Amino acid sequence: MSRSALVGNVIAMLDDAGFAVSDRCETRPKSFDVAARRGEDLLLVKALANVDAFDGPTGIEMRRLGAYLSATPLVLGLRSRSEELSPGVVYMRHGVPALSPDTAYELFVEGVPPMAYAAPGGLYVNVDGDVLADERERGGWSLGALASELGVSRRTVSKYEDGMSASVEVAARLEELFDAPLANPVAVVGGGEEPENGETTVDPAGDTEGADLIVSLTRVGFDVHPTLRAPFKAVSEDTAEEENMLTGFSAFTKTAEKRARIMSSVGDIARTRSLYVVDETKRDAVDGTALVEREEIEGIGDPADLRDLVRERAEEPA
Repeated sequence: MSRSALVGNVIAMLDDAGFAVSDRCETRPKSFDVAARRGEDLLLVKALANVDAFDGPTGIEMRRLGAYLSATPLVLGLRSRSEELSPGVVYMRHGVPALSPDTAYELFVEGVPPMAYAAPGGLYVNVDGDVLADERERGGWSLGALASELGVSRRTVSKYEDGMSASVEVAARLEELFDAPLANPVAVVGGGEEPENGETTVDPAGDTEGADLIVSLTRVGFDVHPTLRAPFKAVSEDTAEEENMLTGFSAFTKTAEKRARIMSSVGDIARTRSLYVVDETKRDAVDGTALVEREEIEGIGDPADLRDLVRERAEEPA
């Protein structure tokens, strides 16, 4: 299956699950293919035939975008190396959950969450330690007797009851012994790793034009988080109002117009405004993305003034 067809299938699945889905991010490079929202759940989805093609810098950027936009980064793929991804299993790639399309369909359409995750050594299950302890005591099993039955140490059983994960085989044996569900679902939405301080794929000092604009927006009162692979150049955060703006900047070309349209679509799904800073233009907006000239930015001294300008421009017809 081609990657384009895979992305199309992913979009169709999300639509079936009741998500509103953005336009495809058809710019290159790109950290994610679509944004999707259902209620308060916002996803940034990357579709790949082989999830091992998902690299570290893209993982960092998707996790950072997830933090800025209150979104879950997610990879949907068909295989890892030469093996197909197992159904009902969550894989992690550079801190981002990775699922097969079948697992995603079960989760988002059928409401059946995955119960296992892949880690070095095999597949594991999150054991509900409190339930296990209650069932063991109710059945009259000592720690030692249960350990002997499972072929593990007494200490290992104690760790299961403290919340340590068990292999799929051990978890299945436990449920067989006690005839009770002992596994907790694996979190997907909100289940990625938080970005660490200092994790970045961008050196803003390497881009003079970008660095100058970052200085200007910072002076206005925004925290500016540069990106490298997104269809926008930065997420500008107004910490006082807890609002974000997708931010792009370049000369106003056909490519810039295309990026502005994608930003508008992603912004609609992410519930955030979008701003494209250009050197010169006679237009006020592209779809819902406000166009603001660089000189105008340099003349603004308050974040509320910039927010009002972006809102005013975005409401004008393109």
